[in-house]
Amino acid sequence: MDVDDGLRSKEAAERGGPAARRLDLAMAIALTLGTAFWGDLLASGPRRPDYAASVITSIALMMPLAIRRTHPILMTGLMTVAGLVQVVFVSSPTWSLIAIPAASYSVARFVAGHESRIVVGAGALGSVIGPLRWMSDEPLAQQGEGLLSLTAPFSALCFAWVVIPYLLGRRDRETAITREEREQSARQRYESELVRREQQTRMAEARIRNEIARELHDVVAHSLSVIIVQADGGKALARKQPEAATRVLDTISDTGREALSEMRRIVGVLRVDPESSSPDDYRPNPGLPDIATMVARAGDRVTLSITGAEPAVSATVGLTAYRVVQEALTNFLKHAGPQARARVTIIYEPTVIHIEVMDDGGIPAGSTPDAADDWPLVPDLGPGYGLRGMHERVAAMGGKLVARPTRTGGWLVRATLPLQAGKPSPRHHGPGGNQTP
Repeated sequence: MDVDDGLRSKEAAERGGPAARRLDLAMAIALTLGTAFWGDLLASGPRRPDYAASVITSIALMMPLAIRRTHPILMTGLMTVAGLVQVVFVSSPTWSLIAIPAASYSVARFVAGHESRIVVGAGALGSVIGPLRWMSDEPLAQQGEGLLSLTAPFSALCFAWVVIPYLLGRRDRETAITREEREQSARQRYESELVRREQQTRMAEARIRNEIARELHDVVAHSLSVIIVQADGGKALARKQPEAATRVLDTISDTGREALSEMRRIVGVLRVDPESSSPDDYRPNPGLPDIATMVARAGDRVTLSITGAEPAVSATVGLTAYRVVQEALTNFLKHAGPQARARVTIIYEPTVIHIEVMDDGGIPAGSTPDAADDWPLVPDLGPGYGLRGMHERVAAMGGKLVARPTRTGGWLVRATLPLQAGKPSPRHHGPGGNQTP
């Protein structure tokens, strides 16, 4: 709804309301009773021969004010006819002329555009004819030309009697338009702010859902992969080395408990109570110190090599490093085969962490070895979320990640993470190998 529509709606409410109509009718009746029966300004009453004409024309001038809001143009026409009749049959001004400024203001206030100027034209005509008639007892046809100079000041006063209320009405109308424009702008700003906040809320919800889905994927996929591998190995050891099978069962039990604990922590974020003081709600995320334990639980086919002193990093950098190793080992356990071996290498430097997970297993379906050795394209691994999640995590920390088959038939995951999380780096190639901005 634009400003003009809003203003017209308000004016329709002001004009057509029952209270407004009753007020206008009461005002017209009161003014008629107070003015029409005086006959003229001298209050000479019935002794004047034109008293009846004065009363009738005064009623005709005052009563149209009852429709000043609902039909201002019709009011102007009725009052113009009544005024011309009064000029012809009444020789002096009457009290009913106070209806003219009220009519002029009403037309200026409630009529839009050039149509409102009709009241100025009618007032200008009356301002000339009226004084000429009142200042001469002769009929209009017998009045001399010299009378015009005598009536000019009186005509100017009568014209001001029309123009000043008209200007006041136009001012009030412009004020109402300006106020409506401000209110409309405020409504639009408020609606735009609501839309912006709703979009931000949806984006935040989508981001949180993605983060939770990524966390659940990392936890469940890795833990189940470890449990399955350990269970398969435990079946063979149960017959030959029962004590070794017991250790395998312990590993499976510990891995299951840890996965369950992490899932409780992640799900607890969805139902957290701000006033809750339960320590389970604030269990810390895994980080660099937990990588060795995770590698050990993956089995004796995985070895770990750490170079340099473990630095103090933020929780987000530590969690990213942990998840990269976790996802790489998950893919190793799922795809590399029972005879493959993997090596996890972590190098701590003053400003970055280098992580490399390489195995000598088979190449996942749909992948081809890449002859390049430095940050090659990432092959298409299908609809899975593992590699995509690793790329998103590393990019969010301002680091780099490559995941590709090796020329010897294994698989390589290499990540470089800055110790201080920086701005997300542009991902020139997503997990599907498609260029993205």
